[in-house]
Amino acid sequence: MPRRTMIEAIRDAMDVSMARDERVIVFGEDVGFFGGVFRCTQGLQAKYGKSRCFDTPISESGIVGSAIGMAAYGLKPCVEVQFADYVYPAYDQIVSEAARLRYRSNGDFTCPIVVRMPTGGGIFGGQTHSQSPEALFTHVSGLKVVVPSNPHDAKGLLIAAIEDPDPVIFLEPKRLYNGPFDGHHERPVTPWSKHELGEVADGHYTVPLGKAVIRRPGAAVTVLAYGTMVYVAEAAAEETGIDAEIIDLRTLLPLDLETIVASVNKTGRCVIVHEATLTSGFGAELSALVQENCFYHLEAPVARVAGWDTPYPHAQEWDYFPGPARLGRALVETIEA
Repeated sequence: MPRRTMIEAIRDAMDVSMARDERVIVFGEDVGFFGGVFRCTQGLQAKYGKSRCFDTPISESGIVGSAIGMAAYGLKPCVEVQFADYVYPAYDQIVSEAARLRYRSNGDFTCPIVVRMPTGGGIFGGQTHSQSPEALFTHVSGLKVVVPSNPHDAKGLLIAAIEDPDPVIFLEPKRLYNGPFDGHHERPVTPWSKHELGEVADGHYTVPLGKAVIRRPGAAVTVLAYGTMVYVAEAAAEETGIDAEIIDLRTLLPLDLETIVASVNKTGRCVIVHEATLTSGFGAELSALVQENCFYHLEAPVARVAGWDTPYPHAQEWDYFPGPARLGRALVETIEA
């Protein structure tokens, strides 16, 4: 199969979807002529015209609000918020309108929109270009929340999201845009890893929403991760020599609880890792679910490894991120508990 970066895979997903369905439209800040700040939409306007791929004013509330209205009248907007940090002006539209439209209309209207946004740090973007706000969306009934970790899944999940009849928040880890992050390093390295590109099939395919995947089978401890942290988990397992089973959640809402429970019941231990701050992060929900569903199989407390409970620390971002050393210590402590 062709090998592509995540940027190329995401672009291909939109291209395939626009070619298959004329109701699919793409818009946002600089996504038309410029092709997006990360070039995820490059070439789409030239191919499909300015009525199907176009630039908008700098108004996230206007972008998402317009998409909701278009969706209610039969279109399938796939919009880009330039950075996840910029989504807050649109949060009311997402929560109060998009997430509730199916319910408040008793099924007369649906809201098939996708809100794409780059998430996380690692590019030295500072406090307003590096946040990981996934927990703000997993709290909202009526939304689906997706975080891919590799190009193949990114394409299949985005096509599935575009075809879904309900609103999907699609979070794209920036550190993975140009190749998987090398989880063995606490600082950026070049090349990113020996698997710089991912195998991505041509044409149409989907990866089902709500289905996790086991990236690394193991028997000693279950590691729950998503996005960039999948590679950190793999590196920590290799460096410690611990027989960890690593689950890539892929979709946070709906969550594949069945796969999680089966793994934790098998291993008896669980470590959760994510880049966002610890307090009220999505790991707290995962920890509660593991405790509720696997209590009698647990042989140690559920552990969480996450970002610091501080505003995003630009100067110390590579210490802020959970790395293989910090995660490795948690794995060892959980095994020895």
